[in-house]
Amino acid sequence: MNDSEFASLAVEIKHQIEPVIKRIEENVLRNQAKVLAAFQEAKVSDYHFSSSTGYGYNDRGREIIEQVYATTFRAEAALVRPHIVSGTHAICLGLFGVLRPEDELLYITGAPYDTLEEVIGVRGNAGDGSLRDFGVTFHSVPLRNNKIDWDEIRRRIHSKTKMVGIQRSSGYAWRPSFTVAEIRQMVRFVKEIKPDVIVMVDNCYGEFTETEEPTEAGADLVVGSLIKNPGGGLAPTGGYLVGRSEIIHRAACRLTAPGIGAEQGAMLGTNRGILQGFFLAPHVVGEALKGAVYASAMFERVGLETSPRWEESRTDIIQAVRLGSKERLIAFCQAIQSAAPVDSHVKPEPWDMPGYEDPVIMAAGAFVQGASIELSADGPIRDPYIGFMQGGITYEHVQLAILSALETMKERKLL
Repeated sequence: MNDSEFASLAVEIKHQIEPVIKRIEENVLRNQAKVLAAFQEAKVSDYHFSSSTGYGYNDRGREIIEQVYATTFRAEAALVRPHIVSGTHAICLGLFGVLRPEDELLYITGAPYDTLEEVIGVRGNAGDGSLRDFGVTFHSVPLRNNKIDWDEIRRRIHSKTKMVGIQRSSGYAWRPSFTVAEIRQMVRFVKEIKPDVIVMVDNCYGEFTETEEPTEAGADLVVGSLIKNPGGGLAPTGGYLVGRSEIIHRAACRLTAPGIGAEQGAMLGTNRGILQGFFLAPHVVGEALKGAVYASAMFERVGLETSPRWEESRTDIIQAVRLGSKERLIAFCQAIQSAAPVDSHVKPEPWDMPGYEDPVIMAAGAFVQGASIELSADGPIRDPYIGFMQGGITYEHVQLAILSALETMKERKLL
């Protein structure tokens, strides 16, 4: 194929995926209505964009942000702060807020994402303050043929199982991500076995991809990052936790200190970006989903395997492509970087990134450093060399980047 043939293929692909694009737009409308109603119920006003300094007492804008999040997620309470540095940090607050010595954490969706291994104590240095250092035990139930192993979960839950963890997204695994309907089934199943168990869902990459969130499916705690879906590309940093009031309070006490909880925390000029980004999030997530569908269809057409396939329903913004070689994975990520609006001149290379077991290559030419809602691509340098693409504030940008990726691989004789 020459470049003009890629352009011709793009026209054909866009026509092919029209029914899927229409379904995405219908979901965007429903999610936008839900967010708009939350803003109106909270009576968001211009003065809520003002920000606090110092201790941050009585920051009404901060309180309104957390009210809007709680209402949208149908949760009792929310903790939404720029002081939460990542999704991993948000999960960490939830884990340490709930778990105590001799409690057990049980992940039922297989091993958790790489960056949680040192939080839990699966690897890393003893004494760094992992859950294991504090006497919390951990087990995970492997998936069976990429499905939940119900029988094994039933065997593993016992009197000391305090929290069940669910990772919605596939992470660096070649499997479908879990839908809200599947999460609802998981919540019901574990609570029938142990009604007082606390269910936490890692919601990263999943917000607004469906018309319900895991809190609406019965999860006690749902966490994520503001530089992914809910930040809408405008939140400069931060993370969130939503769920039951007492759990959110305990997490807030881990973020600040017991006795302070959620009462302090200067927002330092972030209120407007967090609120405006959340309002735009349903639309921006829709753009990312459209881009993922387009990418999947394009890569399938040139003979590469994708997950999800273009016509499949989606529950997160991640598009995985089985590239099959180190050279192809590197070319893919470098092409996505070269198509970025920021740092397009930078050439990413694999490196030993903190928190990851294997070298990772990451393309992220973003206005907000590391923002996964902006178009990015990454992957661990390990067989079968899967590239994970996510984000895209505009559908048009994703289309241009995919054409760049195909052209780069062709130029390097990798297609």
